[in-house]
Amino acid sequence: MKKALIRQGQTYGFGDFIRIPFAVCPLYTSIKIAIRILTALLPAFQVLATAAFVDAALAIFGGRAQREAIWPPLACLLLMIVYQNLIRQLMSCVNLKAEMRLMEEYRSAVCEKRASLEYCHIENNDTWDLITRTCTDPVKKINEGFDHLMAAGDILLRGISLLTILMAQVWWAGPAVVAISAPLFALAVKSGKEIYEENREALKFTRRADYLRGVLQGRESADERAMFGFGKRVNQEWYEKYEAARKIELKVSVRYYLRMKSSSLITVLLSLLIICVLLFPLKSGAVSVGMFMGLATATLNLVQIMSWDFTETMKGIAAGLEYLKDLTCFAALSETPGALDQPQDQGHVPFEGLAFRHVSFRYPGTEKEVLKDFSLEIKPGRHYAFVGINGAGKTTITKLLTGLYDQYEGEILLNHRELRTYSQSELKAAFAVVCQDFARYQIPLDENIALGNVLQRDQSRIEKAAEMAGLGPVIEKLPEGIRTPLGKINEKGADLSGGEWQKVAIARALYHPAQVQILDEPTAALDPKAESSVYEMFGRVSAGKTAVFITHRLGAARLADEIIVINDGAAAEKGDHEALLSRGGIYARMFEAQRSWYQ
Repeated sequence: MKKALIRQGQTYGFGDFIRIPFAVCPLYTSIKIAIRILTALLPAFQVLATAAFVDAALAIFGGRAQREAIWPPLACLLLMIVYQNLIRQLMSCVNLKAEMRLMEEYRSAVCEKRASLEYCHIENNDTWDLITRTCTDPVKKINEGFDHLMAAGDILLRGISLLTILMAQVWWAGPAVVAISAPLFALAVKSGKEIYEENREALKFTRRADYLRGVLQGRESADERAMFGFGKRVNQEWYEKYEAARKIELKVSVRYYLRMKSSSLITVLLSLLIICVLLFPLKSGAVSVGMFMGLATATLNLVQIMSWDFTETMKGIAAGLEYLKDLTCFAALSETPGALDQPQDQGHVPFEGLAFRHVSFRYPGTEKEVLKDFSLEIKPGRHYAFVGINGAGKTTITKLLTGLYDQYEGEILLNHRELRTYSQSELKAAFAVVCQDFARYQIPLDENIALGNVLQRDQSRIEKAAEMAGLGPVIEKLPEGIRTPLGKINEKGADLSGGEWQKVAIARALYHPAQVQILDEPTAALDPKAESSVYEMFGRVSAGKTAVFITHRLGAARLADEIIVINDGAAAEKGDHEALLSRGGIYARMFEAQRSWYQ
C-alpha cells in the first residue's frame, strides 16, 4: 500500500486529498464524512426546530395550543445540543485514529520515496527545497487538504439547505447571496495560491533561520558559544533571516485579510436588507414569528458561511492544491533502483580487485570535471591512501564506488565486473564506509555498532568490534556498559567525546562483513597526531582486508602499502611513502609542508 501512495510519474490532484485517507483508513474516513454530512444539515434542522419551538410557545401562551405541543420541538433542540457536544469527542477520537494510520502509511511512503531518490537530488539546492517542502509534516498537509474539502462540502450543504428555506420566503435572496459571494471565492483561491508561493520564498530564509537557531540553542555548539561569545552576532543574523521570512508571510496575510474584510461588508449589508424584507411577510402573517426568527438567524449564518467561512476554506484548498503540485514534482524525481534493499548476504565472497579505467566524472548540472581520465588498480589485502588537497576529487571516488553516482565515463571494475551492473544490495555488501560526517545515533552503544550489519546481530562480534576499535576503556566507564544509551535524549544516556564517537563509527564499519573498508576523512576534526593514531589502529585491525584511507593530511598515508596522490582529478603519483619522497614531486612538497604537524 505504501508504494501505491507515492508513485513515480503520478499527477496528484483534488481527489487525492480524499483518495489517500481512504486508501489508508477507509473506516475512519467514512465515519468522518458521515459526521460531516450530519453536521452540515444541522443548521437547517435548527432553523425549523427553532421556528416550531417559538411558534408553539406563542400558541400556548395565546391559548391556541396545549402545553404538550412544546415537547416535540424542544426535544429536537435538546437532541441537537447533545449531538453537538458528543460529536466533538467522537470526532477527536476518529481524527486521532486516522492520523495515526496516516503517520504509519502515508508518512512512511513519503520517507521511502525520499530514501529512494538519486543522490544528486540531495545535493541540488532546488530539489532539496522541494523535498523539504513536501516532506515537512506531510500528514498534516494531507489532513488539512481533506478537512478543507470536507469543510467545503459541509458549507455547500449547509448553504443549500439554508438557501432553500430562505428562498421559500424571499425567492431572490439566494441568487443575491451567490452573486455577491462569487467574487469572494475567486479572491480566496487567488490568495491561497499567493500564500503558498510566498511560503515557498519564505522557506529559503526559514531554513537558514532554523539552522542558526540550532547554533544558538544546541548543545553541540554550547562550548564555542561560551568561549568565543558569538551569540550576539549569530542572533543578529538569525533575526535578519527570521524577519525576512516573517515579512514575506505577513505581507500576503495582511493583503488577504484586508481584501476579505472589506468585501464581507457587502454581504453584511445584504443580510440586513434580507432581514428587513422579511418584515413585510411577517406583518402580513405570511411568515410566523418563529419562522421569522429562524430565517433571520439562517440569513446571518448564511452570510457568515458564504462571505467568510467558505472563502477561508477555498483559500485553504487553493494552498493545498499547490502542495499537490509539489507532491507531483516530488513523485517525479528520479530514484535509484533498489535503494531501499538491504545489503545482500554474500557470505565470504572474496574481493578479487578493483580497477578504475579512464574514468571521468562531473557532477550533474556542472561543467567542471572532478575526475579526468582517472585510472587506478586496487588489489586485495593491501592498504591504500588517497591524498590530495581539498576539492581534488578524493571523496568523489567514494561516492562512485558506493553507487551514489553512476553517470561516469570509462569503467569501474569490481571483481572484473562493471560497477554499474551491480545492484544496490550488492554494493552495500561490498563496502564498509566511515564517512567524514558520520552519524551519531542516540541509541545504546551496542545497537550503534550493530547498525553496521542489519542482516545479523551477534553480540559477541559486536563486543569484539568495539574492542578492536579501542572502545574498551570507554565501555568500562559507562554506567550500563556496552548497553548504555548514547547522547542526552535518554535521561540515563551518556555523551562521548569527538574521538570516542569516531571509534563508534569505526566499530560499526568493523562489524560490517565487507572485504573493502573505506575511511573517508572521518578524523578531520582531530589534530594530525591523533588522526595518525586512529588510522594506525584501523590499519592494524583491518589486517588481511583491503582498506582505503582518504585524507588530505599525510601522517596516516605513511601507514599505507601504496599512496595515490590525487591532483586535478587524476592519479598524479603512486607509490609508497619513501618512494614518493625520493621522487620530490607533489607528495614530497605536501609532506614537507606538513612535517611540523607530526613532530
